[in-house]
Amino acid sequence: MTINILTSDDFTTDMENQMVHLFRQLNPDLKLNPLAKILANKDQLSLVYCQEGDQIIGMASMATYSVLSGSKGWVEDVVVDVNARGKGIGRKLMEKLLSIAQQKQLTEVLLFTGNRRESAIRLYKKLGFEGSQSGMYRLKINREDV
Repeated sequence: MTINILTSDDFTTDMENQMVHLFRQLNPDLKLNPLAKILANKDQLSLVYCQEGDQIIGMASMATYSVLSGSKGWVEDVVVDVNARGKGIGRKLMEKLLSIAQQKQLTEVLLFTGNRRESAIRLYKKLGFEGSQSGMYRLKINREDV
């Protein structure tokens, strides 16, 4: 089992297909952006994945951005294949993202998870994340050309 950072150099159609399948376990209603498009902005997104043999069994991503209050990372799409859960893969993926955050000298790493995702919440707390009552709001922008 290895944890890797996805780059445009090692990207294949088979990897994308496996990630689409994995992503659907996280949220079957969302459409995955084409990975080639995502990888074109390599400084803005880090996508890590866990591979066992030729199978991708976990993935997580972190978008980075700078604002007046500092350089930040936003963790998204953390998912481990249902058949591989309980083996510490989620922790390894998150540790890799946090290592990248340190390398990029980010001032803060943020994430959102649903209240029902109890095992994810336990993991994030063990990694040092603190919950908040931030009252996050969301506005979906529907664009067909994205």
